Amino acid sequence: MANELTIPLLPCADIDEMASFYEMLGFSVTYRQMKPNPYVALRREDLNLHFYGMEGHVPEQSHSTCVVIVEDTGPLFEAFAAGMRAVHGKVLISGIPRMTRPRVRNDRYTGFAVVDPAGNWIRINKAAQEPEARTPLARAMENAARQADARGDERQALKILEGALKKASGDEPELPDVQAYRDELVERITSSGPRPGA
Repeated sequence: MANELTIPLLPCADIDEMASFYEMLGFSVTYRQMKPNPYVALRREDLNLHFYGMEGHVPEQSHSTCVVIVEDTGPLFEAFAAGMRAVHGKVLISGIPRMTRPRVRNDRYTGFAVVDPAGNWIRINKAAQEPEARTPLARAMENAARQADARGDERQALKILEGALKKASGDEPELPDVQAYRDELVERITSSGPRPGA
């Protein structure tokens, strides 16, 4: 078979909150119902996300995720960021909802993630395989992004970056990006407060 279409169906507490959030990112509502069960379908070009209302859903305890493969993550990130800035005056980088930034690896952008108001992780990745990081600082950045942006462990990511920065010579081309990411992680940690169970 060919030309299959898979659409993720993700939980939320409030379908209207989800519709509003994704409309900010450039999606349109293609279907909405309240009975017999709350349900909303959203679309942005060929990207489809559907959500169902679930009583008692707790965003901080969500494990729901999906992967979206695109040719180039940069334009989609910039479009999402512009939508967030238009509504909130900034890109949301901490708490729920939030969006991680694509990281530069070997002069190209990697993937990023959107964590929506229901705590669902929408992971945007490039279609092409990325080359391996070439320097110790670039590898540290990659490992830190994996911890913070993929697993949500900002504290471990910060430890990785601080350790790598102590060993840096100061002339690595990645240094400004690593320092900026470290500053972002500090902001994310301080603005989100302690994690449940931490």
